Amino acid sequence: MEAEEAAPALPPAGVPMVEIRQLSSVFETPERRVMVHRNLDLTVQRGEVLSIVGGSGTGKTVLLRQILGLETPAAGEIRVLGQPVGELSQRGAASRIGMLFQHGALFSAFSVLDNISFPLRELKTLPARLVRDAAMVKLRMVGLKPDDATKMPSELSGGMVKRAALARALIMDPPLLLLDEPTAGLDPDSSDAFCTLLRSLHRDLELTVIMVTHDLDTLFELSTRIAVLAEQKVIVTGAPKDVIAFRHPFVQDFFLGERGQRAMELLREYPFAV
Repeated sequence: MEAEEAAPALPPAGVPMVEIRQLSSVFETPERRVMVHRNLDLTVQRGEVLSIVGGSGTGKTVLLRQILGLETPAAGEIRVLGQPVGELSQRGAASRIGMLFQHGALFSAFSVLDNISFPLRELKTLPARLVRDAAMVKLRMVGLKPDDATKMPSELSGGMVKRAALARALIMDPPLLLLDEPTAGLDPDSSDAFCTLLRSLHRDLELTVIMVTHDLDTLFELSTRIAVLAEQKVIVTGAPKDVIAFRHPFVQDFFLGERGQRAMELLREYPFAV
């Protein structure tokens, strides 16, 4: 029996990390049929921090789940690391894509260390001591202390939950990281600290990041490019300053209201984002 082919670490040079073509997403209930995405196209290159924004119901989180292989679109193609996402799922996508869910999604009955080590432990291919050591490395990497390893999720602050969940998302050293509202529910200081952590990890680990966020401070601080979902598709992608200049009612309301004007001050502090 031939050994199962491993999932690729990175796509060949010039191939996007994520490529979505003509994607359509439909949700059906006994009462109605809702088209969320129609002929949606999106490409993410290696090393980007691409932020996805859009109004309620535009399918931002749905898109993340489809990239991860947790949901199947009605039509279209998603390629991740140069492979169809369905094939990648069969060949170990969990080790190639890290996912930080909006509320952390930590297992309440597991300690912090057990939560972080869970994906690696489930492989059942490494000694328990090595799994523990790897989890401790990731715990420190996200700014948690060794004493935090034995704590339960209920003992953590909101910021610590996010950091523990991020460590779990990184335990398999994935080249692609998906973030769903990474700073939601955090106070301003914790949000700023978490953004600083994400920015340093993106640089040091050479990650490609796809982020869904409605927080404008986070958006401007981290994004190298923004994709706007509206009218069932991506209506514009580009650097923040270019997206802000795009004439569309959602773009104008989202970016140029009072909160948007305040957050845009970050563009002057973080010139890499413009």
